[in-house]
Amino acid sequence: MNYPQALQFIHSLDRFGIRPGLQRIQALCHALGDPQERLSFIHVGGTNGKGSVSTMLSEMLRAEGKRVGLFTSPYVTHFLERIQVGGKPVEEAAFAETVTRLEPVVHHLAEQGMQPTEFEVITAAAFDLFAAASCDVVVLEVGLGGRLDSTNVIDTPLVSVITSVSLDHMAILGDTVEQIAAEKAGIIKPNGRTVCYPDQPGGVMNVIRSACIDKQNSFTSPELAAVKTIKNDLFGTRFFYEGTEYETAMGGAHQIKNAVTAIEAARLLGLSLSSVQSGLKRAKLAARQEVICRKPLVLLDGGHNEDGGRVLAESLKQAGLTGKTVAVLGMMADKSIDDYLKNVAPLCKKIVAVPVADNLRAQTAEKLRAMAEPYCPAVTACADACKAVDLANAERNDGECLLVCGSLYLAGEVRAHLIKNFSG
Repeated sequence: MNYPQALQFIHSLDRFGIRPGLQRIQALCHALGDPQERLSFIHVGGTNGKGSVSTMLSEMLRAEGKRVGLFTSPYVTHFLERIQVGGKPVEEAAFAETVTRLEPVVHHLAEQGMQPTEFEVITAAAFDLFAAASCDVVVLEVGLGGRLDSTNVIDTPLVSVITSVSLDHMAILGDTVEQIAAEKAGIIKPNGRTVCYPDQPGGVMNVIRSACIDKQNSFTSPELAAVKTIKNDLFGTRFFYEGTEYETAMGGAHQIKNAVTAIEAARLLGLSLSSVQSGLKRAKLAARQEVICRKPLVLLDGGHNEDGGRVLAESLKQAGLTGKTVAVLGMMADKSIDDYLKNVAPLCKKIVAVPVADNLRAQTAEKLRAMAEPYCPAVTACADACKAVDLANAERNDGECLLVCGSLYLAGEVRAHLIKNFSG
């Protein structure tokens, strides 16, 4: 099959949804010759910040001269963003060839009552492509949870990283942050090394520490007292950590915490200071408080849960944008929408609620409008996201921010439209 046909096949598996467990991914990998056994991994799990930390580590390793595979999800504008080698998406033809090899295996497993999911097939394909590319190391982002996520088919990684843990996917992972942390900690393998994000809620840190003890892992977490912030705004950060200066292109106080988490992992990997500094400086990620334009200020953010809403709100407040933000908002119906809205919506002068196109999980624009109204004085609904961007921009005064937020799927839908219509 060609690339469009491979994508069509992959997306046809979406109807099987999320089905935790490792039996199916093990069978898929075995059919490909277990490519994961020929690779070295950095395994990154958590609720928020996985993509940022994974990208930071990938860039640090590339600066060190390593051939790096990067597996992340979801994508924003192009499907193969999620499978990269050397900082670039893998070739469409190579991806199609691997999926062609997997298709009969998928059908065979389905006949045995073991229907693979979309994510499982993508994960197996990624392993095969990384092995074929002779990657020195793969930065592997967990899809959902950890313990039963398809990426957890790997053996003990070079380093396991747990990023910020918060409430999300509670129907699958648990009702408390401690229960969710236990699922995330499932990526911790025997006799490994684990690095944990430093600012965790509730008993999360104790859960991670206990898992490290059980699995005989070393445990490392950055000391926030060793951080001295020099600059922190929407356009990037500069800070000292343990007396050494670092800089990121990604803004927000949470990105400093992500950065020191990545720094600690890089130290365990033995990376040089110059590689860590230069890799951190060039790491960028679409739709994570992404500044599309400075004048006027256009901000795109795919954060979609309470913690994502909180860090976005902190950045808006720090930038003096309370009451000076016009937002286009779209969210998935299975997210904790109210918890997100209570953080972000009160800061907005106006919100235009939109559906997320071609996604059955999307909340309707009208329901989203009704949910946002208690928090914002002016909320309307619009059926088309790109049209909503234009409407919101027309409502924006000089010096005010145009914000698109609430979903990475929405970000992917409108990012090209934003880039086309705004520059600078």
